[in-house]
Amino acid sequence: MAGLNKVSVDDINVKGKKVLVRVDFNVPLKDGVITNDNRITAALPTINKLVADGGKVVLCSHLGKPKNGPEDKFSLAPAAARLAELVKCKVTFAKDDNVVGENAKKAVAEMAEGEIVVLENTRFRGNEETKNGEEFAKELADLVDDQVFVMDAFGSAHRAHASTAGVTKFVKETAVGYLMQKEINFLGNAVENPVRPFVAILGGAKVADKLNVINNLIEKCDTLIIGGGMAYTFLKAQGKEVGTSLVDNEKIDYCKDMIEKAAKAGKKLLLPVDTTIAASFPDPIDAPIDVEVVETIPADKMGLDIGTKTAELYAEAVKSAKTVVWNGPMGVFENPVLAKGTIAVAKSLAETDATTIIGGGDSAAAVIQLGFADKMSHISTGGGASLEYLEGKVLPGIDVIADK
Repeated sequence: MAGLNKVSVDDINVKGKKVLVRVDFNVPLKDGVITNDNRITAALPTINKLVADGGKVVLCSHLGKPKNGPEDKFSLAPAAARLAELVKCKVTFAKDDNVVGENAKKAVAEMAEGEIVVLENTRFRGNEETKNGEEFAKELADLVDDQVFVMDAFGSAHRAHASTAGVTKFVKETAVGYLMQKEINFLGNAVENPVRPFVAILGGAKVADKLNVINNLIEKCDTLIIGGGMAYTFLKAQGKEVGTSLVDNEKIDYCKDMIEKAAKAGKKLLLPVDTTIAASFPDPIDAPIDVEVVETIPADKMGLDIGTKTAELYAEAVKSAKTVVWNGPMGVFENPVLAKGTIAVAKSLAETDATTIIGGGDSAAAVIQLGFADKMSHISTGGGASLEYLEGKVLPGIDVIADK
């Protein structure tokens, strides 16, 4: 799985053809304004290539989770407007609650070569999108005369939806875009063919979310570092006092098994040696909070970040690494007082010569927010997708693309 033996945008000729491109424009919005356009800029190399080659480029994406059909606050209009500022060609937004209705058909029919049409949020079609509805998939293909489909939405590649997988049944040619290639090259090589020592860092709240990732990475890496809320279940599995910290009691035996598995395989499994604690979770999340750093958590306190000694221990482990994959923050990084552990880990990655791969989601948000983005080799655009990839799963949005 390390390489990606799929037809890519470099292998197809799109001149004069209509090309449907599944991008990931699921950008964060506040009062209708995009707060982070990382996902749009990540799609530009593929979009610019298809435009330069004379394709008629039709972009589709979901945004958020509209529950009651079309809602203005989930419209892709702001994403289309931002894209228009970033490219040198005409961009038309097809406002169309049916996504592929009359407005969309008209916009596509009137396109010239080297122009872009952005469709409305695919999730406005509800279950037809998420349940891989054949009818909607066929309508998307028909919009581009069943000609070409390019998959470049790594963040949605783990979902078999109408716009990520279903549509491929109805088009003549399929390919992956540059972003997909980059994601698979980094994540695939890191896990299947890493330059060693290979250090994996896992954080975030729940063990349950990362069961298979932990299992897979213990087999692949040399050192596995555990932080974030999930660390307390591991500490409890070691018989340590964790106070009122977040613990998944159903997964204690699993954590014991993983500790044993790592020991048997001769792998280092690093857990916190001290903890930043408080009386309760900050409310609101960024509120001022009184904390102390302790080696043993009292019964009436909860752990909310790794401690100073742990941060040093983890940073030391990263120093000698040649490949590092990081998924999940070390604590409640949204709170400045509880971001120290995450900052320390980000800083240690920024200072290493290793190939550093940030596995999407909260760790990507943390690295970008804390100002370390330009120091990382690769920041994945997919949270759930990169996790499933690190588990060793085949992603449906990749699987359906034609092999070379």
